[in-house]
Amino acid sequence: MGEQKPRIVIVGAGFGGITLAKQFAREDVEVTIIDRHNFHLFQPLLYQVSTAILSADEIAYPIRAFFRDNENVKFFMAKAQGVDAERHVVLTDHGEVPYDYVILAAGATTNFFGMESVEKNSFGMKTLQEALHIRNHVLHMFERADKELDDPEERKRMLTFVVVGGGATGIEESGAISELIEVQRKEFHQLDFSQVSVHLLEAMDTVLPMVSPRLQKHTIEVLKKKGVHVHLHAQVADYDGKEITFKDGTKLPTRTVIWAAGIKAVPFVANCGGKTARGGRIVVDEQLRVEGVKDVFAIGDCAYFQHGTERPLPTVAPVANQQAKTAFHNIMKLIKGESDLEAFHYKDLGAMATIGRGEAVVNKTSINPEMTGFLAWCAWMFVHLLRLAGTHTNVTVALKWCWNLFSGARLGRIITNIKV
Repeated sequence: MGEQKPRIVIVGAGFGGITLAKQFAREDVEVTIIDRHNFHLFQPLLYQVSTAILSADEIAYPIRAFFRDNENVKFFMAKAQGVDAERHVVLTDHGEVPYDYVILAAGATTNFFGMESVEKNSFGMKTLQEALHIRNHVLHMFERADKELDDPEERKRMLTFVVVGGGATGIEESGAISELIEVQRKEFHQLDFSQVSVHLLEAMDTVLPMVSPRLQKHTIEVLKKKGVHVHLHAQVADYDGKEITFKDGTKLPTRTVIWAAGIKAVPFVANCGGKTARGGRIVVDEQLRVEGVKDVFAIGDCAYFQHGTERPLPTVAPVANQQAKTAFHNIMKLIKGESDLEAFHYKDLGAMATIGRGEAVVNKTSINPEMTGFLAWCAWMFVHLLRLAGTHTNVTVALKWCWNLFSGARLGRIITNIKV
């Protein structure tokens, strides 16, 4: 038997995890990817599944399909539970996975900031299941309201849709819901659409903190034109499934609250031996190693990297992708016995968000420092198409976006669960 190859274990098949695995696949190492789902999820487009623009298979891609030609890459479908650094094993609900080097790329989950009632009664927007749940619920609300003839207050509550959080996810979700309502308006002939409303709640004094003030103002103006009620300085204190209570005591009756107000690291990373910081993210050094734990690295949303920056790096895909490349080079150096590891330096590629059909904002591009409207939407579409997995997906998504641009059609308005 030959000498055992270095064993690389990657926990999480998000942007960083897949990027990392593709690089290691070309090396003389054994790679194991651990994830509780058998697909890679394109999270930036979850809102389009939740609002019936795209279908689930257009933003999810089988993990094994990436590596069908790489026999040195294995997929282990399991829920990671921790890392035993002394024994060099990753703990999962389906047994232990030994490693020589492990990279935590487990992503993040919704942060409800300790508000149990809000967590129980609102919808998160981090998983495919949550997006499908939102789609089913929103469509059910129209169907139920169409039958509710006795209680106008309950009907209005059903037709009030609230999105909490003024970041990219909240902006995109609220804009998409407002456009979905216009489609429903043509088909629900008995409903009084003056009772239908969309509200975007943001606790701070503006939206999209990563873009310029001009783009923030433009975003709010576009949302208002779409009929979205934008509430700034609106801090949520509670939600019981029937009405939101704000910090100032005012209330807003609604049956739908979509929570896009914050994220935190998945709980698993707290059991990996390192120190955790704000949002449960695990602290890493400049070389992306988990501080105080040998042979364990962390990248992406679950990693807390604050070296030479005023704040920790944001939880966005470009950070995870860039960190994956640095982690790969550093681990390969360690395998070769080299000690001069690279320090990670993030290159900010700018920020973008779409507000609806033919409307987006783009900040800090190489072509133009700021873009809005149709040109920005085209740039947003191009960037997202480049990052989708698979030619089939690229073609079908591009066609759907173009068809939606001209017709506004939402062919994904299919209810897939049953509610009495």
